[in-house]
Amino acid sequence: MARKFDCFIIFAEMRTGSNFLESNLDQFPGLKCYGEAFNPYFMVTPKMKELFGVTVAMRDADPMTLIARMKEHAPGLPGFRFFHDHDPRVFDALMDDPRCAKVVLTRNLVDAYISRKIAWETDQWQLNDVKHAIKKKARFVPEEFEKLFYRMKDFQLKIKARLQQSGQTAFYLDYEDAQRIEVINGLARYLGETTEISEFAGTFKKQNPEPASDKVQNFEALQQTIDRIDPFDLHKLPNFEPGRPPAITTYLASEALEMVFMPIKGGPDDRIVNWMKALGPIKDDFTQKALRQWKRQHKAHRTFTVLRHPVARLHAAFCRYLVAHGPDTYWDIKHALRESYDVSLPVAEPDDGWNRQAHRDAFMQFIGFVGKNLKGQTGIRVDAAWASQTALVQGFAGFALPDHVLREDRLSEGLAAILAELDIDIPVQLPEAAPDAPFALADIYDAEIEAAVRKLYQRDYMMFGFRPWDSQT
Repeated sequence: MARKFDCFIIFAEMRTGSNFLESNLDQFPGLKCYGEAFNPYFMVTPKMKELFGVTVAMRDADPMTLIARMKEHAPGLPGFRFFHDHDPRVFDALMDDPRCAKVVLTRNLVDAYISRKIAWETDQWQLNDVKHAIKKKARFVPEEFEKLFYRMKDFQLKIKARLQQSGQTAFYLDYEDAQRIEVINGLARYLGETTEISEFAGTFKKQNPEPASDKVQNFEALQQTIDRIDPFDLHKLPNFEPGRPPAITTYLASEALEMVFMPIKGGPDDRIVNWMKALGPIKDDFTQKALRQWKRQHKAHRTFTVLRHPVARLHAAFCRYLVAHGPDTYWDIKHALRESYDVSLPVAEPDDGWNRQAHRDAFMQFIGFVGKNLKGQTGIRVDAAWASQTALVQGFAGFALPDHVLREDRLSEGLAAILAELDIDIPVQLPEAAPDAPFALADIYDAEIEAAVRKLYQRDYMMFGFRPWDSQT
């Protein structure tokens, strides 16, 4: 069968794991990578003088000569890594060529920047043996980071636009995806390879696995810089989670309090609704027109929503909609997760065999499904119960953003502050939260769950400053 592609290009940046990715692709007999073949300062590596008879000078005079030689002489499908500052002639020539496969490797830009700074400090750009790791803290330079951030973001947007204009798709993966052997094998299949690898090449080791706060001298400056960059602008980076509508029909208004609650599904909605009902009648099932009329009639109104920690929210949704046997159960999705996505959910109500370990295992499998679901890699809808809170709050903006974004762990204080603005002097007495069943999050929570959920909801953690979940909050 004829090959779909003649070559492939890996769009990446420094410190995104591109060396590691290349070393693993080189294990496949039908693939061959040629490093930074179009780096303006060297070819493939600083020591290489020529490739397939093409010298650096010949490449610089006509880069397409090197690409033609690769296609003709490479022992397999040839590919190379391409950064934002590499030869733009190559970018323009290959972006519109459907015979060139596009691979887009990304990494959290803060992590990539810190890794880059540490590499400059230690002069250790690759690590083959962890015993030789050199540890130094990086100094964060705000102006330098912002310049790099916008340059890389613009390059990603340029890639996305050219793919859309030419009707092509790319294989997207991030730094964490590249650490999964099944993703590497999936990428190889995308490139036309028929074999698989069973282990990583082992050539490169992760150099700085510590959290950012342990790797940066002036961590406070980093936080201040991230806060200064418009966080909602980050949605312009490639993001496959679908946008959300305002969901106005779910809003609830209290006549007595002149407050509108904009629920985030999976949050502590029942506590808030019961509190509002205890203080007087509530109106629901709004349309945009009806809500505008209500606001005109209640001129001093306030609107609010409530954030829940991503781990607690995802676990609550897992228990309520998938594990439980009741009116809220998503029966069709539950069946599909069992049959097609290897999530070991009970067929009906959990029985005596559904112990703590079974619950934890199924929750981790569900986390894996949500990761694919948010990227558009499943045939199942992205339900509001596990859509990111960032996407849901952005969806509110389709009609109007809330006046107040409260947090579940400070809910009473937040509601009291809104009441004070409205000159309403009543104590906030919220009903107790119903525990997750059949097991509480505290029964299964550990660092592995935290890390897996953080990977799903990186934007939520960054946007809203979530710390690791604490059962006491």
